[in-house]
Amino acid sequence: MKLSIVTTLYRSSPYINEFYERISAVVKKLTEEYEIIFVNDGSPDNSLELSIELHKKDNKVKVINLSKNFGHHKAIMTGLKYSKGDLVFLIDSDLEEDPELLEKFWVEMTNNSSADVIYGVQESRRGDFVEKITGNLFYKIYNLLSSEKVVENSAMSRLMRKSYVKALVSHQEREIFLMGLWSISGFNQSPMTIKKYSTSPSTYTLNKKINLMVNALTSFSNKPLEFIFHFGVMISIASLIFILYLLTRQLFFGVSMQGWTSVIVSIWLVGGIVIFSIGLVGIYISKIFTEVKQRPYTIVKDFFDKENTLEGESND
Repeated sequence: MKLSIVTTLYRSSPYINEFYERISAVVKKLTEEYEIIFVNDGSPDNSLELSIELHKKDNKVKVINLSKNFGHHKAIMTGLKYSKGDLVFLIDSDLEEDPELLEKFWVEMTNNSSADVIYGVQESRRGDFVEKITGNLFYKIYNLLSSEKVVENSAMSRLMRKSYVKALVSHQEREIFLMGLWSISGFNQSPMTIKKYSTSPSTYTLNKKINLMVNALTSFSNKPLEFIFHFGVMISIASLIFILYLLTRQLFFGVSMQGWTSVIVSIWLVGGIVIFSIGLVGIYISKIFTEVKQRPYTIVKDFFDKENTLEGESND
């Protein structure tokens, strides 16, 4: 198999047919040895039915139906695990990134034989002012706190060699942050500037974005834990200095501190810091709890390949 195309489906029914037509037109110019893998991530619309119809018409199309919605990144990892191509092209099906990018990536990969990955970087971040600000803030905070730096405004579309894909899916995390895994897997990765459109409303709510941020930081950085330690040391030193200051005033100048306001404020401040610190440690413990159980990160309910076979299995 020369090339695998992997994409996921979630509320994707308005785009599936056009995506299929455009990606098929491009890939046929490059090779006849290819497969198109649709991963249905528990989509509540008729994305599964539409993709199965495409499978029935074209034996190059394969459909992986997950047993429920596991999340975008986990669905992608499942699709990559099932891919068989020497090269794997990953792209979302919502047409926010042109399927025709495949040809550009293919040419770049051919010209750059040392590259293991050609990945897209947005020429300008999509979305409104708030979305752009929060997106840029996410990258700044993550790269500041994480030892594994990620490329700002990187896109989902990328063309990868089989060796890189094999390394990528070998990671055993249950809480998956793809950008971190792309970085930590290494290999020779080359960027290409692309244009990203706003063709569909984002399925990433504010709550999902916050969870993504927390998951990203706690998966690839222990600096928040180090920060708690250093902050605790700073508070202890400051408190000791302040105690010595009060004792000096009391013993040598006879001046005592009056009023309860400062005491209450201090208690609230320290109490808030303690609760925050315990909560942060709790998040790390929760991740350990999730990881050690080794539950599969997705479960495949149905798999439609060119023989129209069905099978169910879990994916580690």
